[in-house]
Amino acid sequence: MIRETNSERETYELGLAMGREARPGEVYTLIGDLGVGKTVFTKGLAAGLGIKEPVSSPTFTILQEYEEGRLPFYHFDVYRIGDVEEMDEIGYEDYFYGDGVCLIEWADLIREILPEHYKEIRIEKDLDKGFDYRRISICEF
Repeated sequence: MIRETNSERETYELGLAMGREARPGEVYTLIGDLGVGKTVFTKGLAAGLGIKEPVSSPTFTILQEYEEGRLPFYHFDVYRIGDVEEMDEIGYEDYFYGDGVCLIEWADLIREILPEHYKEIRIEKDLDKGFDYRRISICEF
């Protein structure tokens, strides 16, 4: 499925709609260049899960946990991960195979440990279509 958005608000609202539909145990991977809107999408997804506290990218902590929504939300940012073994130290399997919802930014860096089933969200810019244009591809694996 491909969605096109033309503003931060539209990207947020797509995340919001997906968060409202999310079910326990789902894993979302989020792929896109720096500045493409991954955090905006993530904030929408979290809001759709009922998360009220501010959501930010956990670049330096790798994992941010949010428990107060209708489902636990586990937000990973693996951009700075040096080796997949670092994910073992975090205990990633408890999150990936638990009852919450996981969203993993830069998931292509840890593809070998992703679960068999997940939803990949790829966000791309196309400046020919405008500064705020985003092409968002959603695939299920």
